[in-house]
Amino acid sequence: MEIWINPACSKCSSALSLLDAENASYTVRHYLTDPPTAQEMEEVLRRLGLEPWDIARTNEPAAAELGLASWPREAAHRDRWVEALAAHPTLIQRPIITADDGSAVVGRSPETVRSALRQP
Repeated sequence: MEIWINPACSKCSSALSLLDAENASYTVRHYLTDPPTAQEMEEVLRRLGLEPWDIARTNEPAAAELGLASWPREAAHRDRWVEALAAHPTLIQRPIITADDGSAVVGRSPETVRSALRQP
């Protein structure tokens, strides 16, 4: 399993603590310094079963600079959203946990992090 984190994020710290308490085996990706490519974003979105606007942090300064709030949330504009997330990783909701079984979750709550551990 891999977890995408921002070390300054309290939700990320909580998720790591929970994974450690459960003796989970995982690797950490500091996605701000090792940002995902657009292709990696597409794969994570597929695994999450979400659209890019579902995991976008629209209150970030980069979102305001891009005018993200006014972007259409429809299939025709999906690539634009994916490219924005890849180019501005601060816009990505965190932490994202990708499990070895192909699933993924946005681990913002202990329950969601635990759900990643329960995967077969």
